[in-house]
Amino acid sequence: MKAILALEDGTVFHGTGFGAEADYCGEVCFNTSMTGYQEIITDPSYKGQIVTMTYPLIGNYGVNAQDVESYQPHVAGFVVRELSPVVSNWRADWTLSDYLAKAGIPGIQGIDTRALTKKLRVRGAMNGYLSTRDCPDEEAIAKAKGWHGMVGQDYVKEVTHKDAFDWDAKDEQSAAFRLRFGLEEGEYRQLRKPLPPADIPIVAFDFGMKYNIARRLRQHGFKINVLPATTSAEEALKHKPAGIFLSNGPGDPAALGYIVQNVKKLVDSGVPMFGICLGHQILGQAFGGKTFKLKFGHRGGNQPVKDLQSGRVEITSQNHGFAVDAKSLPAAVAVDRINLNDQTVEGLRHKTKPVFCVQYHPEASPGPHDSTPLFQEFRELIEKRG
Repeated sequence: MKAILALEDGTVFHGTGFGAEADYCGEVCFNTSMTGYQEIITDPSYKGQIVTMTYPLIGNYGVNAQDVESYQPHVAGFVVRELSPVVSNWRADWTLSDYLAKAGIPGIQGIDTRALTKKLRVRGAMNGYLSTRDCPDEEAIAKAKGWHGMVGQDYVKEVTHKDAFDWDAKDEQSAAFRLRFGLEEGEYRQLRKPLPPADIPIVAFDFGMKYNIARRLRQHGFKINVLPATTSAEEALKHKPAGIFLSNGPGDPAALGYIVQNVKKLVDSGVPMFGICLGHQILGQAFGGKTFKLKFGHRGGNQPVKDLQSGRVEITSQNHGFAVDAKSLPAAVAVDRINLNDQTVEGLRHKTKPVFCVQYHPEASPGPHDSTPLFQEFRELIEKRG
């Protein structure tokens, strides 16, 4: 089927459609990861966005039921240079096209993704319209121009789980695994590593939490009670958590005043806290700072971050279009990590309270794994508090 991608500046790309016969508006952005398209599609942080993959061939290993990052895909549309006609992986359950079709999400292939990426880098992320239905150019451009954009949008209420639940209560989903080779017929190819006891109870606020964050927390001995984003501070503290985790999520952090006010109370409670991505931006605001929209955001698995305390540089996985304004932060908060590409804030630490956060994703599925020790750091912070 024919497909069209139109941008608000009047640029139009024609290609071949895949996935669902559907049409959506969204913010057109790009991701530089070479692998991990399944994790990107199912990451709730991409709600409202049409994602372009800069790597030219996508879909070669299909999609499987184990590696999803949420209960459903969340992207508004998917853009690739070439969709692999062959799926070749023993873990695959669907082709990428079939998976998107089942979720009602349109995709477009066969366009010049290098030209699109260059345009987004120069102009910045733009509103767009993607359709796999027959749509004239003028109509597609008008729809792109008429979309409300990301600024001021609260998508957290749309992606958060509606009810609280205990993560992986039977320990069936969290164990890390490695592949075994040279096996006899009938032997298991995946070897699951044993999990430690879940001896530290925490609450995790679900603003659009990637499932691999919960897996990593469980692998470090946390017993996780996942709470909806609208849960009050008072209700969260009734669980008597040893720690509080604030997750990633979509939309404009400045539109989440109700969550920021809630988190201020949690910071004042003295319970150790750790935030990732949107959780980091919410903590920045709870500390008294402000956020702003980046030109084209940080999305990919190759973002360099410097730890200002140790001097160590981590290669990180990132997905965000907003950042915390360092100049707006009070003296009680230290910026302890920065992005080496543009010097934006990548980590904060309160100088007197047991609270820290990072803008990037230490759970990084499928990788890199330079930042995994942050989960152990959260555990040690809790243990130090007794």
